[in-house]
Amino acid sequence: MNTTLVFGASSNPGRYSNLAIRRLVENDIDTIAFGVSGGTVSGVQIKDNLAEFQNINTITLYLNPKNQKEYYQKIIDLKPKRVIFNPGTENPEFYKLLKNAGIEVEVACTLVLLATGQY
Repeated sequence: MNTTLVFGASSNPGRYSNLAIRRLVENDIDTIAFGVSGGTVSGVQIKDNLAEFQNINTITLYLNPKNQKEYYQKIIDLKPKRVIFNPGTENPEFYKLLKNAGIEVEVACTLVLLATGQY
């Protein structure tokens, strides 16, 4: 199954990561979430332990570049097929590391991709 990990998830309904979880679930995409604050969105539990995740197709990123650094290797170790860099998360340094690991980099908005059938 094609599982999407929302990375930097928030239970705050005003956050784009929260909206992304809701839209992914509405589109019947197998969705899991990682965030530091926990909570549940549309039946998806936000977990704070990356060791619980495996077999991930896509990571949709909602962390600013400064906060991404500590997760570079952890994200690479999850071996996703692609990482989507949503607006505000653009990070050329991380793009290079991902591409070197054979992971596709997509600079796009998950919400737009879903709305236009390009996800």
